Amino acid sequence: MSSQELLSFRLNGQPVTTPCEPARILLDLLREDLEETGTKRGCDLGTCGCCTVLLDGRPTLSCLSLARLVEGCEVTTIEGVSPPQGLSPVQAAFVAHGATQCGFCTPGFVLTATALLKENPHPSREEIVRAISGNLCRCTGYTKIIEAIDAAARGGP
Repeated sequence: MSSQELLSFRLNGQPVTTPCEPARILLDLLREDLEETGTKRGCDLGTCGCCTVLLDGRPTLSCLSLARLVEGCEVTTIEGVSPPQGLSPVQAAFVAHGATQCGFCTPGFVLTATALLKENPHPSREEIVRAISGNLCRCTGYTKIIEAIDAAARGGP
């Protein structure tokens, strides 16, 4: 039987303190313990990007991250991206450009794009492609995703 530690961090802007086993991965903590189910379990190998969250503003694969490493950090899941009045600019652009398809990979793409646009508000197409290179989509062929991120960067949906 493993011992649990108390883990304190900010989740989507709110303080959280929760028991956590030392070897627990962040994905399981978020989905199973904290019920943030927008973070998807895809490959468990760090190759698909479906489990992407923002850790202190940087895209991070939660399936490869030990939960205890977020102590004192800010974690943002897809549930924390939308402002109270509706969709974020990136989310609105994904809807407007039909970049969601089945939607399973969408949270990872939205979080990756959100981080990109915060760091680089006017990325080139090549910078967008490079930023999303760790996220896989089996439905869209990426064109609509790239168009949506570009539209969000230009200030429109």
